This record gives sequence, C-alpha cells and structure tokens, in this order.
Amino acid sequence: MNRHCFALDLIDDPTLIKEYEDWHQNVWPEIIKSIQDSGITDMQIYRFGNRLFMIMDTTDDFSFERKALSDAANPKVQDWEKLMWKYQQPLPWAEHGEKWLLMKKIFQLKR
Repeated sequence: MNRHCFALDLIDDPTLIKEYEDWHQNVWPEIIKSIQDSGITDMQIYRFGNRLFMIMDTTDDFSFERKALSDAANPKVQDWEKLMWKYQQPLPWAEHGEKWLLMKKIFQLKR
C-alpha cells in the first residue's frame, strides 16, 4: 500500500463550500467506481476553512498516469470534474490547469 496526500483550496464562499460538502455526501456511483477501479483503496478529504487535504491509499501497482488517462476517457468523470471546478481554486503555486497538488511528506512517527 502507498499513501499520497494532496492539497487544494475551495473558493472562499460559505454557500459554495456547503454545496461542495453536500456533493461529497452523495458522490456519483460512477465516480466511486472509477476511483476503486484505478487501484485507490481508500480516499478521505478533510477541510479547514477553504483548504482541502486529501489522503489517498493505493495499491502498489497504482499509476497516476493510468488514472489520468482513464479519467480523460470517462465522460462521467469529466462531468464530475467540471462540476467540482465550480467550487475549487488552484493553490497559488499550481501550474495552469492543476488542481490537487501532491504534498511532500516531511515527518512520520514510526512505531
């Protein structure tokens, strides 16, 4: 298993933030299937203010490249991403078109 952590901001508007959270209580089944089929075994999103933090656990053979190609070919995923972009805004250091940015792990407490 591998763990990846990402950050993204929401547009800082309480109404839009509430809508975004509501959508994530009823994620389309096609989106859940796409996530699971790609090798993502668990995904969690946390919010503080308008900052999002996503934890993604994946199988050892998970590939970001394969996931991106699969998503690009899936009209339902594209519809979802377009809908979510209404609520999201890139972090200041994101490249054009980038959404979720992969975070660098800087500490781990091992048992």
